[in-house]
Amino acid sequence: QVQLVESGGGLVQPGGSLRLSCAASGSTGSINIMGWYRQAPGKQRELVVTITSGGQTNYAGSVRGRFAISRDKAKNVIYLQMNSLKPEDTAVYYCNALKYGVQYWGRGTQVTVSS
Repeated sequence: QVQLVESGGGLVQPGGSLRLSCAASGSTGSINIMGWYRQAPGKQRELVVTITSGGQTNYAGSVRGRFAISRDKAKNVIYLQMNSLKPEDTAVYYCNALKYGVQYWGRGTQVTVSS
């Protein structure tokens, strides 16, 4: 089992920045991919960005150039630096890990972009 705990969400004005963190614990060996997804009210959960164990990243087009994922493998933590935030970035952001074909999810952290 893998446990994921997100932190760093909050309220920010348009154009502002936030950094999210996700700490993985439990059976973290051989996690293939980690990443961030988000779900806005009334919408389906969508990919934000993923990062493989080899460091390859895959960004959604809507966030490319504004968001950046990083990974501290020694600490089993991933980060999501979010810049130039827009109201449409408002959502619950979920951390995700994929290990041997099994998906694990955190409980999510709310990000609200509003003036």
